[in-house]
Amino acid sequence: MQYFTTKTELVAYLSKITKKKTIGFVATMGALHKGHLSLIEESNKKCDITICSIFVNPTQFNTASDLANYPNTINTDLEKLEQLACDIVYAPAIEDLYENEEKAKEFDFGSLTTSMEGEFRPGHFIGMATIVEKLFNIIQPTIAFFGQKDLQQLQIVKALVKQMKSTIKIEGVSTIREENGLAKSSRNKLLSKNAKTEATLIYNCLNYCKNNKKKGIVELKHYITHQFEQHKNLKLEYAEIVALNTMQPIEGWQRENENAICISAYHSGVRLIDNIIL
Repeated sequence: MQYFTTKTELVAYLSKITKKKTIGFVATMGALHKGHLSLIEESNKKCDITICSIFVNPTQFNTASDLANYPNTINTDLEKLEQLACDIVYAPAIEDLYENEEKAKEFDFGSLTTSMEGEFRPGHFIGMATIVEKLFNIIQPTIAFFGQKDLQQLQIVKALVKQMKSTIKIEGVSTIREENGLAKSSRNKLLSKNAKTEATLIYNCLNYCKNNKKKGIVELKHYITHQFEQHKNLKLEYAEIVALNTMQPIEGWQRENENAICISAYHSGVRLIDNIIL
């Protein structure tokens, strides 16, 4: 496994080895769990070379404390990537990717960024798109793999590639879950065993919507709200049923697999998000 901390060295290395080879790319902020590793495995299956970036991106955090508290597990992360036969790791310092005082680039993704995460985490998506565009320009992957757990992000990255007029294929990979259904997340480490058990309410509500679609959107949203009201340790931030192509709430069902139920909730101060495509 090759390890690079500067884009100059990475680009020089890639220019020597990538002729006529497909490149799979997985962008991460470290603290790797099975969800991230499933993306690496998918890339290994489909591409000649797999590259993983580890970079805690400052422009996508809403508060300085969130950024400061983000876990740094670089040595463990590298061990996990080595075991999976990841070919290249790019783990730069901030100054390798951002000029001094550089802010997030302005993007217009239309309706994709205005609801849900866009509403509750202002500025998050332009920060995410800023760094993803930079990484895409450096690595120039054939396919980039993103987890479906961050569904809104996935749709925005697809829109970003169109705006870049790029041929990069964006592939969404199914959410990896704990045994009890809770979506794998770096934040799960902050939850007690009991909190993890209680947080399965999120997945249970998503499944209820999937299995009771005929009840209609209004009734399903009422059901979720009522369920959260019965659990004092869980605070519902939002529950929205949206169209995949717009990420906007809908009043009536779109075609099969073109709708999603998305939930964000807090337990013990830890923010958890999840979704299911319907």
